[in-house]
Amino acid sequence: MTSTLATRPSPTRSSTRVVRNDPALQAFWLLRVGFTVAPILFGLDKFFHVLVNWDRYFAPFIVRQTPWTAHELMYAVGVIEIVAGLVVALRPRFGGYLVAAWLAGIIVNLVIVPGFYDVALRDFGLLIAAIALARLATAFGSPARAVMS
Repeated sequence: MTSTLATRPSPTRSSTRVVRNDPALQAFWLLRVGFTVAPILFGLDKFFHVLVNWDRYFAPFIVRQTPWTAHELMYAVGVIEIVAGLVVALRPRFGGYLVAAWLAGIIVNLVIVPGFYDVALRDFGLLIAAIALARLATAFGSPARAVMS
């Protein structure tokens, strides 16, 4: 005599499969990983200028308001971006809003500098994605709800 329980899928196993296939959860993880890795890499590049000379992106008006050079200010920007990436990794709901606020500041800076409107528009798209991450984190941000095993 065979048991019907052995042939039925486990409710836990099937619900895990459904969760893994949930497009909203997949979007959450794509945004979480992206907004963790990108700020950390861009933050590190502020120290090494491998990708681009970041100093030219600082609005001269802003630099004149400080006692530091654009290069010195970029070190601070790099640290802030690295911290923002780590915050997204650890607390995505707060980190999403933190990155969105940071991007808003970058957008204001880029609009002040002539010739960077395309970059400002791209960063506006990233700002919207960061807010989407924060909103998705309300559903999937806790370790118990964000299982991708």
